Amino acid sequence: MSGISFQNEEKPATRALVLCIELTGGRAGRSAEGRLAEVVSLAKAIELDVVAGRIVTLAKVVPATFLGKGKVEEIGDELRALDCELVIFDGQLSPGQQRNLERAWKAKVLDRTGLILEIFGRRAQTREGALQVELAHLEYQRTRLVRSWTHLERQRGGFGFLGGPGETQIEADRRVIRDRIAAIKKQTAAIKRTRGLHRKSRKKVPFPIVALVGYTNAGKSTLFNHLTSADVFAKDLLFATLDPTMRQVALPKGRKIILSDTVGFISELPTMLVAAFRATLEEVLEADIIVHVRDVAHPESDLQAEDVYAVLSELGLKPEKLDHVIEFWNKIDLVSTERATTLREQGKRRTGVLLGSALTGQGADELLAFIEDRLARDSRLFQIDLSASAGADLAWIYENGEVLQRSADDQGDIRLVARFEPARLNAARRRLKTQMHEVDHPAGLAAAQ
Repeated sequence: MSGISFQNEEKPATRALVLCIELTGGRAGRSAEGRLAEVVSLAKAIELDVVAGRIVTLAKVVPATFLGKGKVEEIGDELRALDCELVIFDGQLSPGQQRNLERAWKAKVLDRTGLILEIFGRRAQTREGALQVELAHLEYQRTRLVRSWTHLERQRGGFGFLGGPGETQIEADRRVIRDRIAAIKKQTAAIKRTRGLHRKSRKKVPFPIVALVGYTNAGKSTLFNHLTSADVFAKDLLFATLDPTMRQVALPKGRKIILSDTVGFISELPTMLVAAFRATLEEVLEADIIVHVRDVAHPESDLQAEDVYAVLSELGLKPEKLDHVIEFWNKIDLVSTERATTLREQGKRRTGVLLGSALTGQGADELLAFIEDRLARDSRLFQIDLSASAGADLAWIYENGEVLQRSADDQGDIRLVARFEPARLNAARRRLKTQMHEVDHPAGLAAAQ
């Protein structure tokens, strides 16, 4: 059993030992050290005092306690020596395994799902976010109603995983939880309908939606703040952003988009959380463009990218929609010169890849210009002839399309070359009828652009 030790200057209330389980012949690709560092970061995200982290190698899982008898005793001795009251598992424990380990160690045991739910419970700011997290928590908690530990009396925030025996969720019976789940589902269904109406309303406005996605702590919120001059909470914490935020952004040529910042993804994201946040995450699937923000300074950046695409696939992202994904390789300022050169060469060999730094703003202008060009690729060009008195039609075109060329004759009649998004094309045809004619590349267009 190997590991690392940590010491904090300010000791939070709960001292924790983190265990990263490595099964012989188990998960390939992700290093045990990387997984240990990630779960330690998760624990610190809710201000736990992680006094030690350990990699525990197992040949097989023991059904009753997950760990073998010798390992259980060894860790129990360490818990007493370190005066720890909480053990965090980087893995999933059954309710029985969790209860048996708590009895053996006389300490609280939290698995990966419980830890992520605790973080989500503290991060949710909106009513919708809080309901979604509570729903996921109750689905998880109803199989874990029986608790064996009684020595922790401290009341805590979040959703009760780290609390004392007096908490509501622990004492509630299955009927109460079932009724609460039903009530929350009814409320979230109403919110989903409202979100659907908002989505329809946005489609009536000629602003394409661009969604930022990425692994947690990849720098999405920092990039969002830079592009929008907003003040969304952005900190070096896992799951710093939970509730989605939208802002209007002007592209270099004046076109406007709606930029959306979303919750970060993570490996082995609990299924119940994906289900609970499906209504929110479906906003990503409806986006005209998805910007995948990657932390290229992270040693497992490629594996993190695989996890992001796995969650998108689980949400229902169609393979053809991958053509609408732009990758922003973030934190280029944190890698060595040699590594940056290698990444730039790799980026040149792929379509839709830009490099930069959300913190310094490097590459941000190029990203906006690339988004604009990508949106233009899906648009249709039209030549439109208007009489001098058609001021209302002219204003409508400027509001709902992108005017690339404009000229007028001696009588004041106007000829435009305008571009329309697919979502606005039918409305333009209904309004302008015979006045508009589709063109490919009219004379002078390249110069005008």
